[in-house]
Amino acid sequence: MKDSVFNCCFLPPLPPGEEAERARRPKNMAAAPNSSSSSSPPPPDRRFLIFFDFDETIVDESSDDVVVQAAPGQKLPNWLKDTYRPGHYNEYMQRVLAYMAEQGVSEGAIRSVIEKIPASPGILALFQYLRGRSQDFEIVLLSDANMYFIEAWLRKVGARQLFGKIFTNPASFDGKGQLRLGPYHSHACPRCPENMCKQVIVREYLARRVAERGRPFQRVFYVGDGANDFCPALALGPRDTAFPRREYPMHTLIAELQGLRPADFPAAVVPWESGEDVVARLKRLAEER
Repeated sequence: MKDSVFNCCFLPPLPPGEEAERARRPKNMAAAPNSSSSSSPPPPDRRFLIFFDFDETIVDESSDDVVVQAAPGQKLPNWLKDTYRPGHYNEYMQRVLAYMAEQGVSEGAIRSVIEKIPASPGILALFQYLRGRSQDFEIVLLSDANMYFIEAWLRKVGARQLFGKIFTNPASFDGKGQLRLGPYHSHACPRCPENMCKQVIVREYLARRVAERGRPFQRVFYVGDGANDFCPALALGPRDTAFPRREYPMHTLIAELQGLRPADFPAAVVPWESGEDVVARLKRLAEER
């Protein structure tokens, strides 16, 4: 439901060669992030920047679907499921979490099911590779899930410190035991869900980091799976690489665009079935200067 192709943003691409330059150039952005967290300020000398999605990329399922396992009977009533409207998934999940609190579902129960989500194939090996090359890679997580789910899972597997920045929807438990979820930001993209356009976040982050560093990254990478990961991949330039999960919506949309207008997607494309596929390509590129 969340990754419907029809909710994907398709901003007009820039001409080849200009996409990466303009994405890396400082600019004023209208959207302001509402929820992000950092482990520590990133060093200025890392050569590469890599973005990760969370649901069905880092973890092998959707955390929003998995949390329902903590609800009574491990399911939601039909009247609640019927309140979903395309493009308003964040609002729908706010109602889901409110319902679960009303049913007495505890924080411990929610954390337990989230922590048990399996990692996608090869992802922990990819994390291990990046941990060993921390001098080269600045690592950012960008997700339409929420901060509570993401941090609970990352801390469980010991990977929280790997990510210098997390951009996602704010979420925390209130004094009454309800997990309160909010939207990440507002934006002008007409086809993205109203609470998040990942391309806006990628462009803004690139612009800010280039201004702070005084130079661009040598390469930018994006690892994802869904339709909402296609949108930020449009900001990649000819030296960059998109890693779409094979035969998932991001992969399908990139292939369709390349078939119709190949110049509109200048980045290299490396589909993956395992994080080991990503490791293999990163090793090759990291050896280049």
